Amino acid sequence: MRLSPTADHIYHYSNRETGHNIMDNEHQEMHGEQSHLPPHIERSQSSSSSSSVDHEHDSHIHQPTPIRPRLPSRKSSGPLVVPRDSSAVGPIDTEFGPDDVRAMSPRRTSEDIEALGREAREELKRHAKALQESLITIFNRIEAVREEHDKLDNNNKFLQKYIGDLMTTSKITAPPSKGKK
Repeated sequence: MRLSPTADHIYHYSNRETGHNIMDNEHQEMHGEQSHLPPHIERSQSSSSSSSVDHEHDSHIHQPTPIRPRLPSRKSSGPLVVPRDSSAVGPIDTEFGPDDVRAMSPRRTSEDIEALGREAREELKRHAKALQESLITIFNRIEAVREEHDKLDNNNKFLQKYIGDLMTTSKITAPPSKGKK
């Protein structure tokens, strides 16, 4: 969107070679202002082979930038703190008319509430029964592992006793070893 220059706005252009911001000449003439900055300097033919093309390109690149007008002043909205004994303190009960959408939400009857309660209790019972069955399965597995452990422990003790008996009988029946002379 392009804005046309008016007397209320100041437009600045940037000189690419010097880096100075220069006021538009039309604005200076309208307000009788004298600029302390040097005027826009065009490039000479020796500095660039395509200076006429660059000059046309430069004028299209730099768009005037208007300065935003001031916002109107606003009045204070007043203090946000309300005294404790004020009548404005406390919840505000809102009444909804019969045609208000917020009043049209579905209302549940006592039969609906009882049916929902029954369904919730049945679901809870099913869940509790599943948990009990799971606990019984875990308990049975623990008992089976305990029985297997006891069986292995008894077999281990029997083997230790058997090996000990074999060692004592082998010492008794072994021929006497030749001692040193």
